[in-house]
Amino acid sequence: MHEFTKARAPVVPCPVVVVGLAFVATAVSTLFAQAMLVRFTRARAPQYGAWAAALGMFALASAALVTGLTTGWDRGTFRCFYLFGAVLDVPWLALGTVYLLAAPRVARASRAFLLVFSGFAAGVLLSAPMERVTGVEIPVGKDVFGALPRILAAVGSGVAATVIMVGAVVSAVRFARTRSPGHGRLAAGNALIALGTLTLSSGGLVQGVVGHDEAFTLSLAVGVSVIYAGFLVAGSASRAADHRER
Repeated sequence: MHEFTKARAPVVPCPVVVVGLAFVATAVSTLFAQAMLVRFTRARAPQYGAWAAALGMFALASAALVTGLTTGWDRGTFRCFYLFGAVLDVPWLALGTVYLLAAPRVARASRAFLLVFSGFAAGVLLSAPMERVTGVEIPVGKDVFGALPRILAAVGSGVAATVIMVGAVVSAVRFARTRSPGHGRLAAGNALIALGTLTLSSGGLVQGVVGHDEAFTLSLAVGVSVIYAGFLVAGSASRAADHRER
């Protein structure tokens, strides 16, 4: 009993803040995934499908985070958290940006590649050896997994975040050239998506370097809210463009 109490003593000072923020991230991402899915079923616009998938993965990762923070981490919970949160979420966010800005042929090729990457990553994360995880503090990937899962997270999220940032720059350049209202909303939406992605990445960096679970969960709650705001703005620009074409 003494060892059990001692093992959990470091997380006693502020568990309510960390768990509460994780619950907020889960609730926000679940509601927004549903909203994107509704938009996709009505408009059949592929960017809505990509964003719905990304937000659904974010919700699954956040739910795994809540489970780990409240009942203690185990291997299955952390595999789910790492796969959907660290490896796959940002690439599917980036696919939405590709659908918005790139040629249809490029977007279809990107989707095919991402489906293969997602299947491969799922197989790796489900089978990769890992260290035992316990307690309620958020584990850090470098302390749990070997090289391949961490390479998948670094390459997948790093490349995808670059795509999102480049998309924000491209949207801004197009708006500067045309000054049309539709391009202005698209530029603002992609800028918000990029800002939200940076917010998510900064929280993971802080948690990985200095172990501040509060900063990590706060970045999740704020980041997903900013990203969804970007979806709304960019989506309104896309709908306006469709109406003009008709």
